[in-house]
Amino acid sequence: MFALADFRAAADLVYRHMAPTPQYAWPLLAAELGVETWVKHENHTPTGAFKVRGGIVYVDRLRRRRPEVTGIVSATRGNHGQSLAFAARNAGLACVIVVPLGNSLEKNAAMRAFGAEVVEAGRDFDEAKAEAARLAVARGLEMVPSFHDDLVLGVGTYAIELLSAVPDLDVVFCPIGLGSGICGLVRAKAALGHSVSIVGVVSDRAPGYRLSFEAGRPIGTTTPADTFADGMAVRIPSAEALAVMTSGVARIVEVGDDAIAAAARRYYTATHNLAEGAGAAALAALTAESDRWHGAKAAVILSGGNIDRAWFRTVLEGGTPRPAAA
Repeated sequence: MFALADFRAAADLVYRHMAPTPQYAWPLLAAELGVETWVKHENHTPTGAFKVRGGIVYVDRLRRRRPEVTGIVSATRGNHGQSLAFAARNAGLACVIVVPLGNSLEKNAAMRAFGAEVVEAGRDFDEAKAEAARLAVARGLEMVPSFHDDLVLGVGTYAIELLSAVPDLDVVFCPIGLGSGICGLVRAKAALGHSVSIVGVVSDRAPGYRLSFEAGRPIGTTTPADTFADGMAVRIPSAEALAVMTSGVARIVEVGDDAIAAAARRYYTATHNLAEGAGAAALAALTAESDRWHGAKAAVILSGGNIDRAWFRTVLEGGTPRPAAA
């Protein structure tokens, strides 16, 4: 558990590199859904996604604990890697990021622009993670996990901002990749003593956390997580993340790629914001449950806006992007 003072100290560090992100109640979303809908705009960060907060806190604490570390390595579909590249550059550390074959070209380019060496390996995130672990040993680099208490503390600062700004929220929908974002929300809710109901959202092509949440134990999936919501394309849940979710999440629901694409279009027409697949998933879930929450005050986490141009063109034309087979 994190105390409110822990989040405030983490926020002080994060705000040396970025401003707090806004949360707005968009009237067109309210009119279309019948729900007062607040959007937490984590697409408005230096890397275009919420994970930069975790990277800043993780790397700062790593440098304090182990000043002898000269380089880090991790696996990602993009936003975690950008966060580490951003933080590593500021800290003077080398950074190697492993991505699956066929990963987003624009996310790869962004990671390189922040100074990372990008290595492509594996069919999906979980296979890329295995290669990152191998490179950590081979090159003498510090392996950075995708789920860690320091990452949760850092990204949880977005939730402190949201719940402090809108203290009477009834429900918040949050996408789930490996889990740092929703776990930060759970911990922030506890630190503030907030009563909001938290609903997690996964892709129906990567349902491991829903299955695990309902079974009370980690359950991985074996088929490739071939969703264009690449930030949610995780097959093997973290037991640590699942334990946090079990303590504070009300439900976990699934959404399909067509619904996610429709939500990304809705974001553009109602707010003129870009949303990547994972970033649009929370709005897709609220849309599916709009009758249930009619007249309520809801929030959705727009976790990132890093969608490739070709995919977004498909979205705007009314289609659903299909990931290329690795």
